[in-house]
Amino acid sequence: MNEQYSAMRSNVSMLGKLLGDTIKDAMGENILDKVETIRKLSKSSRAGSETHRQELLTTLQNLSNDELLPVARAFSQFLNLTNTAEQFHAISPHGEALNNPEGLGKVFARLKDNKELDDKDIRAAVESLSIELVLTAHPTEIARRTLIHMLVEVNNCLKQLDHSDLADYERKQIMRRLRQLVAQYWHTDEIRHNRPSPVDEAKWGFANVENSLWEGVPQYLRELNEQLESVFGFSLPVENVPVRFTSWMGGDRDGNPNVTADITRRVLLLSRWKAADLFLRDIQVLVSELSMTECTPAMRALAGGDEVLEPYRVVMKRLRGQLVATQNWLTAQVKGEHQLPPDDLLESNDQLWQPLYTCYQSLKACGMNIIASGQLLDTLRRIKCFGIQLVRIDVRQESTRHTEALSEITRYLGLGDYESWSEADKQAFLIRELNSKRPLLPRYYQLSDETHEVLETCRVIADAPQGSIAAYVISMAKTPSDVLAVHLLLKEAGCQFPLPVAPLFETLDDLNNADDVMSQLLGIDWYRGFIQGKQMVMIGYSDSAKDAGTMAASWAQYRAQDALIKTCEKAGIALTLFHGRGGSIGRGGAPAHAALLSQPPGSLRGGLRVTEQGEMIRFKFGLPEVAISSLALYTGAILEANLLPPPEPKQEWRTLMDDLSTTSCNMYRGYVRENPDFVPYFRSATPEQELGKLPLGSRPAKRRPNGGVESLRAIPWIFAWTQNRLMLPAWLGAGAALQKAVDEGKQDELEAMCRDWPFFSTRIGMLEMVFAKADLWLAEYYDQRLVEEKLWPLGKQLRKQLADDINVVLTIANDDHLMADLPWIAESIALRNVYTDPLNVLQAELLHRSRQQEQPDPRVEQALMVTIAGVAAGMRNTG
Repeated sequence: MNEQYSAMRSNVSMLGKLLGDTIKDAMGENILDKVETIRKLSKSSRAGSETHRQELLTTLQNLSNDELLPVARAFSQFLNLTNTAEQFHAISPHGEALNNPEGLGKVFARLKDNKELDDKDIRAAVESLSIELVLTAHPTEIARRTLIHMLVEVNNCLKQLDHSDLADYERKQIMRRLRQLVAQYWHTDEIRHNRPSPVDEAKWGFANVENSLWEGVPQYLRELNEQLESVFGFSLPVENVPVRFTSWMGGDRDGNPNVTADITRRVLLLSRWKAADLFLRDIQVLVSELSMTECTPAMRALAGGDEVLEPYRVVMKRLRGQLVATQNWLTAQVKGEHQLPPDDLLESNDQLWQPLYTCYQSLKACGMNIIASGQLLDTLRRIKCFGIQLVRIDVRQESTRHTEALSEITRYLGLGDYESWSEADKQAFLIRELNSKRPLLPRYYQLSDETHEVLETCRVIADAPQGSIAAYVISMAKTPSDVLAVHLLLKEAGCQFPLPVAPLFETLDDLNNADDVMSQLLGIDWYRGFIQGKQMVMIGYSDSAKDAGTMAASWAQYRAQDALIKTCEKAGIALTLFHGRGGSIGRGGAPAHAALLSQPPGSLRGGLRVTEQGEMIRFKFGLPEVAISSLALYTGAILEANLLPPPEPKQEWRTLMDDLSTTSCNMYRGYVRENPDFVPYFRSATPEQELGKLPLGSRPAKRRPNGGVESLRAIPWIFAWTQNRLMLPAWLGAGAALQKAVDEGKQDELEAMCRDWPFFSTRIGMLEMVFAKADLWLAEYYDQRLVEEKLWPLGKQLRKQLADDINVVLTIANDDHLMADLPWIAESIALRNVYTDPLNVLQAELLHRSRQQEQPDPRVEQALMVTIAGVAAGMRNTG
């Protein structure tokens, strides 16, 4: 471990030196000396020197306004370079290789050795494997695309240096390139000045596919296939691609007025254009490579007869022409030009798949398996994974928007006010209309802009090529009528295919009622007939944790999933659970393997569908090698969860979890909702108000611009508490509930749960990770610098609670110190703290200065934004 870690520390040290040289060249010796002094004081402060801690505070408080920005940028950029070195270390063959795809072989070997499983079970589990990753535009990715690209290039240089046989001149060239990249990074403004539009966000998503996933997915499938052949002796069928990507970018209109029907239509076109562009590049390669002459009769017929000399090439050139024509037509559509579609417009995956698959079968039949299994196989797998739409889109809208639209329609038609009807009356009306052959709306009508927008969105879905829209997600779903309403609006828009409509249950009450809502829906004959034996339900992690605290929310999520699995199984319905996880612990984040194995038994039978958001997309899928590792990790965990499911918890464990949930929720809400000092404390002790100035994403920070903390979205809520290192939403209530159970003599039971129940042990592990990132002295410093004295007792109370919680969690986990079983993560946090601490102290100072000024000093404002970005980089998962 130490030897492996030293390689990473060596890279971190090298990048730090290059950054120091750049700062010296750009800003002069004085600034570099100041940065070095602060770094040394921070390191000594972390090691326990109270004198140096005070000196650190004094040094940062006394920085002039001209020194603020260079110092903030130095530490922020160092943390981003550290993250890059760590990311490389995780995929380097000489490094930790935490998620090396060869780890799949170890999972497979465990499954093979299990006497209760036969090869038939394993093969069925592999062939039914389904991983759908939903890329969201949630605004937690701070880094600009320009800078992300530079960091990718830094990673490439580290990869080139990771060879012991480099000639001196080669090493010098690579080091020169690294120096250039670090200098480019320093001289580029790291903060966006304008919010990205939803179309910008969608293009960022496409860039992730182009730069990483396009290569990463076929490589992952190659690795998966090799491990299957090696351990079990069977291959993955060519048409069986277990991974797909969907996007919320350009489709998620919940609380985002910038996402309109026109935007969704445009993003769908741009996505198809990018797919055509990428497939065109693939086909160009195949045109040059597939010069073979020998082929099967079917291939000969496809190419045009016996006189064709190079049949594969003829087919590839024909496809190339089709892709060019399709791309030209899509270009005109994006520009708004009316142009008739070409006769051979690519509208379905099958149009690409069939000719390429015929080529593949022909090459194999003629003994050219090695050629068939090269670029051609990769392209076939890309068709199954990405298709001609590149990424499918989910449309998401808040339930009240549908209710308000239907209310306006019923009032317009003289039927009364739908919104004021009872649930039974709403359902009766909706089912009657869903069964009706006539349209609900007359041909000519005049409705408000809001209702027109809801209907127009449904028309975009109806007009989109089948397969390009993956699902319609209803946020804040509470009743069966919320689901039926969307089906009626889609029918009214002329949607000809049964689109999955997924209710999203996100508050504590909604999670507790989820099974009842779905049971009612499945009891409706029309609904059962329409869904054709398949149902998707989305489980909300962010808003439930914001509503009730992490302990109560996680137990409600578990119970809701458990009940839904059993209800759907009984009804003969294939259930897909869609997990709305964020990157941070407070939004359901956890190491993927542990998170998946901690779900209720049977929860992954319908496959995994999970959101990947913001900066986590970059950390998990930003490089092909990292994407391969992440997909391999998901694959192993899903197979383990389905073939070796976790045990059903004992009844006494469920009862104790009910008690823990109630206690923790009461304490959490007692602070957040009932303590009159809480909101003023939150607003002054964190940069919550200043976060609104940071142009992170296209979506506003609040659902209602004038609302209080209850209207604040889960992301800025978590983000703000992460910045001041109190990390409050991720632990408040949980430790107190555990302590109460210990005081009642239940410590042995808690220890047994921690040892034998993956759900509970994962909760404890997540708390440990939060505590490792939280920091009592920094949180106290924010109070001293920013909070009025009358609110200090509240901060002191919360910090004491945090200290007590750490002790009780260590007791239950039987650990001497936090993260004892994950030393790699503990080391990583410790390495970053030396650079994050000065940013935190500086941020508190900048908030203090900014809040004293009537006219903000642009140098202070800019430096403040940089510290927010830097702390986010130091914490790794911001929201």
